[in-house]
Amino acid sequence: MANLKEMLRKCSEGKKKPGTVDEEELFTKFYTEWKTKVGQLDSSYGTIPRFYFKLPSEDEVLPQKLREEARAMFLQRRSRQLLDNNELKALWVLLDKNHSPPHAADKQLINYEDFLKVAAEAGPKCKSYLTPSVFAKLQLKESHGRISIMALFNYVMRKVWLHQTRIGLSLYDVTGQGYLRESDLENYILELIPTLPQLDGLEKSFHSFYVCTAVRKFLFFLDPLHTGRVRIQDILACSFLDDLLELRDEDLPKDLQEANWFSAPSALRVYGQYLNLDRDHNGMLNKEELAGYGTGTLTSVFLERVFQECLTYDGEMDYKTYLDFVLALENRHEPQSLHYLFRILDINNQGYLDTFCLNFFFRAIQEQMSVHGQEPVNFEDVKDEIFDMVKPQDPTRITLQDLLNCGQGDTMVSILIDLNGFWTYENREAMAADTTDTSDEAAEV
Repeated sequence: MANLKEMLRKCSEGKKKPGTVDEEELFTKFYTEWKTKVGQLDSSYGTIPRFYFKLPSEDEVLPQKLREEARAMFLQRRSRQLLDNNELKALWVLLDKNHSPPHAADKQLINYEDFLKVAAEAGPKCKSYLTPSVFAKLQLKESHGRISIMALFNYVMRKVWLHQTRIGLSLYDVTGQGYLRESDLENYILELIPTLPQLDGLEKSFHSFYVCTAVRKFLFFLDPLHTGRVRIQDILACSFLDDLLELRDEDLPKDLQEANWFSAPSALRVYGQYLNLDRDHNGMLNKEELAGYGTGTLTSVFLERVFQECLTYDGEMDYKTYLDFVLALENRHEPQSLHYLFRILDINNQGYLDTFCLNFFFRAIQEQMSVHGQEPVNFEDVKDEIFDMVKPQDPTRITLQDLLNCGQGDTMVSILIDLNGFWTYENREAMAADTTDTSDEAAEV
């Protein structure tokens, strides 16, 4: 037995036969071939270039750093391609020197021949702004086929500003996918505050609440699906950045400040209302506290539905949820607000409002009218008026698209959720007459 074991050991330790390959070597060979020549069975893999590159994960430090450096260099290169202030001034001088006759009294115009001359002399940086298509876009239907020099220069300035802003926003795009997450937007606005003179009076302790208030408007209107991110392209296309950067004007009139959601008075107003409603000072709002919002005439049924549909914490609403509520009610004519409010009105989650839904909400209006000593209005009359106003495709139900198409969705919603809104609609003719009389008296004076 001992001899047998010895013979087996020697055989196992014996030299490999010529031509045999170790298992690990085979695995390495096949794995390397698979990794370097993926998809050899299909010849198209050899001609179609790679178009998908997986983003590195958070634990891949070197690929992440490489990606960040590459993006930073790309943005710097794009920034250097933009016209600076001196180059814009030089372009204006060139346009002014080459305006085309006959001369107009109120504005300078330029024809296509002189436009091409300016494009040739302006330098390579201006080439993308002075193209035939740009000239065609700015046509005035003028008898000599000319365009306004001021309109052209304003177009160039606007394009430069858009590119600068796109680059500035892209610096906060951590993933490099063309969108900003909520945290990215918060960082952008927080670092923007010191550059806006109209916000100099804000205490630093209020900055976090200001940032939350500002960011919420971007998310409410530009992220209707609640993905938690907003496309940079959508930010540039809307007017919110214009409103925000308007605060650079140190002499901004008071009425414009109050109308601007991003101004200090507006942010303080919204946050002050929230604090005033929070009677138990726990930093959250319950249904009873929210009932005091505005004129205090929102129906209890509507508020109950708000707390059913919106994000709450143990039955109470935080500041972010309150901001969505305020934005929806203050902008009832906007599609995003109507979408928010329609979801609350659609008590059965069926995608449309029928007679039952309308009656469910209007009963609360009738109850409020009785409490205030007013004669309740017949629901059938109101229902007929609503359907006449909206003109839905299906005469028995109202969809969100019907509300958006009719142009009076905000009026319909106000009739159902707010006694003050219903009263305003019911007395619209008398109020219009009073306004006309007041205007006539002022004209006579």
